Order: sequence, then structure tokens, then C-alpha cells
Amino acid sequence: MGLFDMFKGDSGDAMTPHLAFATSLLYMIAADGEFDNEEIGQLLAVLGGEKSGGTIGVGANNRALLDSAQRYIRSHSLEEFLQEATPLLTDAQKMCILTNLVDSSLADGEAEPEEQVMFGKFLEAFGIPEERFRPFFEVIVLKNDRAVFTQEDHPKNAPGFQVTLSQ
Repeated sequence: MGLFDMFKGDSGDAMTPHLAFATSLLYMIAADGEFDNEEIGQLLAVLGGEKSGGTIGVGANNRALLDSAQRYIRSHSLEEFLQEATPLLTDAQKMCILTNLVDSSLADGEAEPEEQVMFGKFLEAFGIPEERFRPFFEVIVLKNDRAVFTQEDHPKNAPGFQVTLSQ
């Protein structure tokens, strides 16, 4: 232990499923080293932003949650986080986190390679096979594919095309 290791400490906040949710989103937003406005907006929407004076902010309860998540990611690697959080989460909580991670990664139009790698780490840690998650992924991709409105020749706009989910 080095002299300054005592200052690393942990966040002082016990990991909970709700903290794991917020922390997961922050890890994903930070994955590519850029904090895009769309990703921040997605985070605020998911955490329950409050509107005041024409701007959206984070309410007091969610501000504390977000602060705890920020403290956590400063002092813990993704691997440490996944090892600590995974056993606390139910299947529904894991799937909620995963769907929100994909939605967040696509908020700015495309999932960066770093975000794709990080998502793979979440899938693996949570024990969710890609095949099981694929239908959820397809719905989120469809939700974020606004080109169906702006490109008349988009393949999904072809006569007779019908959106279906993989089985």
C-alpha cells in the first residue's frame, strides 16, 4: 500500500441495484471518452430529470444518486463494478440496465466501438447470451432509426416490408 492509497477509498456508498443502474449508465457514457449532449439527455430522462425554468436538471434524490455513481466510477474499474454489482441484481434489473445501455449508446446515432466492447462485458458479467438479448436490441435499434422518416428509399420503407422480431 502506497502512502497516498488511503485517499483512493471507495465512494462510501453501499452498492444497491439503483446505484448499479446509474453507475452502469455513467460507465457507458464515458466509454468513448466523450460526453455527448444526447447521452446526457438520455441519462437525465432515465434518472427522472426535473424541469425548472425551462431547463431540465436532476432532482435532489437523483442528484445524490448521480453523485454517488460519479464517485464510484472515479475509484473503481468496470471489472470491479461488475463483480460487485452483478450478484445484487435480479434478472429484470439486469435486463433493464442492458436495454438502457443500448439505448444510451445509440442516443447519438451510433454505438462507438468502445461502447460495443463495454456492452459485451455487461452481457458476459450478467450471464445474458446475445441470442436472448437480440429481440430487445432490435426494438431499441428500431426506436432509434429515425431515418425511416427522412429517407424515402430506406429499406424498411419498402412496400410490403414488415417489422418482426427474431426468435
